[in-house]
Amino acid sequence: MLTIKRVPTVVSNYQDDAPEGSKTESLGCGRNCLGQCCLPVSCLPLFAFKNDEHKCDADWSYLSYGECPISFLSDLLLGQWEERMSRGIFRYDVTSCETKIIPGMFGFIAQLNEGRHLKKRPTEFRVDQVLQPFDENKFNFMKIGQEEVLFRFEPSNDCKSHYLPSGLVDARSGSPTVLAINVSPIEYGHVLLIPRVLDCLPQRIDHDSFFVAMHLAKEAADPFFRLGYNSLGAFATINHLHFQAYYLQVPFPVEKAPTCEIMRGREQGDGGIVVSQLLNYPVHALLFEGGSTVRDLSDAVANSCISLQNNNIPFNVLISECGNKVFLFPQCYAEKQACGKIDQEILDTWVNPAVWEISGHMVLKRREDYDDASEDYAWRLLSEVSLSEESFEEVKAYVSRAADLVLDSEYSNGSQPWEPQMSCRLPRECLVLR
Repeated sequence: MLTIKRVPTVVSNYQDDAPEGSKTESLGCGRNCLGQCCLPVSCLPLFAFKNDEHKCDADWSYLSYGECPISFLSDLLLGQWEERMSRGIFRYDVTSCETKIIPGMFGFIAQLNEGRHLKKRPTEFRVDQVLQPFDENKFNFMKIGQEEVLFRFEPSNDCKSHYLPSGLVDARSGSPTVLAINVSPIEYGHVLLIPRVLDCLPQRIDHDSFFVAMHLAKEAADPFFRLGYNSLGAFATINHLHFQAYYLQVPFPVEKAPTCEIMRGREQGDGGIVVSQLLNYPVHALLFEGGSTVRDLSDAVANSCISLQNNNIPFNVLISECGNKVFLFPQCYAEKQACGKIDQEILDTWVNPAVWEISGHMVLKRREDYDDASEDYAWRLLSEVSLSEESFEEVKAYVSRAADLVLDSEYSNGSQPWEPQMSCRLPRECLVLR
């Protein structure tokens, strides 16, 4: 059994001993938590998102990396997030963290976040097993305080979005999905999406939870708001199902990477799923886009993730451009680290390459690493994440079968001609200026 001593980032004030002033008046067990003792007798705000399983009439094509409208959900999320900041619930002020664009062709982003390196507790995590059972004895999100929750995020009963400032949580109608702050934020507006919190779901992708995450990206309607997911073995530090999200007002390097289409859905037409492979990027990755509905794209990605989980392949996911594009990163860094195959110079930086780092946002914990940050360092770090060519070909085969996609080689040998297309993800005017 491969193990590695992991020092997880604290994401809640109840993950370890917190200052008494950070906790509020309590219900149930006395801690006003999200567990069965307190949540079913609580009142929490509710955002009910537009619940349409059919083709959406809304036109999302106007959203781009320039002037773009901010939705009600973004206003709500950021307003609630800033209110928690004014109450001193966060462990540090992330807005004071230094950030810069690293000189070079890719425009990697570096942030100095020394506060994220403090107040941690050592834990043993297995890195050779993506699927592990939920353990109620370890930290989980039912233990966080309700003051850390911004609102519930549930499907509406019609094709409209609704907001209720306060509503009784009725556990009889199903376990609620909540949006909570990350008390050790990486960026402005850093939140956690916790699907069906009372169901004690382990950190593994399922269709319904991923569908909710896609809808959060759609409802936010802001291309600078991205969602990320880390599997076990790919630097998830808590084995309780959750997604992360935050705002960053520049394109991620991975979003600018050129791509080449390598597979697509068997049904031809503008509404089909298309999967591309990233080119000239240090990590082998796949980009999913297309589909006639949110469910089409969501299920294609979820099916692929479930296949990787079942085949014990760690991975990270980035939901980008308001849910219109999803990046899938299979990775092997933690396994190589446990086997002593990572250069000590890289290990000394204490950077765990999870979804944000792989996407090009380097969260550095030491001043010297931030001052010396270079494109060469970012490339070397991410190259250690990437699967070999042979392993990546196996991943593509898993994805093709799981999502019922046709590889380009099958098209070239079949009766339906198809020529893969190369493209750059962003228009020329969206290049990062340095």
